[in-house]
Amino acid sequence: MISIALYKPDIPQNTASILRLCACLGLKMHIIEPCGFNLNDTRFKRVIMDYINQSSIIRYDSFKALLNKNKKSRVILLSTKAKKSLFKFNFKKNDIILFGRESKGVPDNIHKELKNKLKIPISSTTRSLNVAAAASISAAEALRQIKKF
Repeated sequence: MISIALYKPDIPQNTASILRLCACLGLKMHIIEPCGFNLNDTRFKRVIMDYINQSSIIRYDSFKALLNKNKKSRVILLSTKAKKSLFKFNFKKNDIILFGRESKGVPDNIHKELKNKLKIPISSTTRSLNVAAAASISAAEALRQIKKF
């Protein structure tokens, strides 16, 4: 099944919102450490509510660990720096959609390492979507394509 990965997330409310999305859609959540906050943070708990019990979080010490544990999956980076629209990409059922830190994205070495980099087309007068909104749009499109919707 499609899953969502967060690279060193640093805003608890966004992470909680994405985890809640994953719970509602039956997706796994991968977190590449270090996480910029404690999962007991009240801001995190306020958004996740009781959905924490319906979600699956898999934590990794590094990006390499994520790759090593998911060799049968493609890791697809969602980035404002990408050229290709996610609406022109063919998702597969085991894809992992990776999002960078809200404050910094992912490092250049990860950009270079990943073959599949996608963007969500937005107005040319704006910079970026909130990471939780981007995860929602991406998950919905991927699930639509693999016929889960």
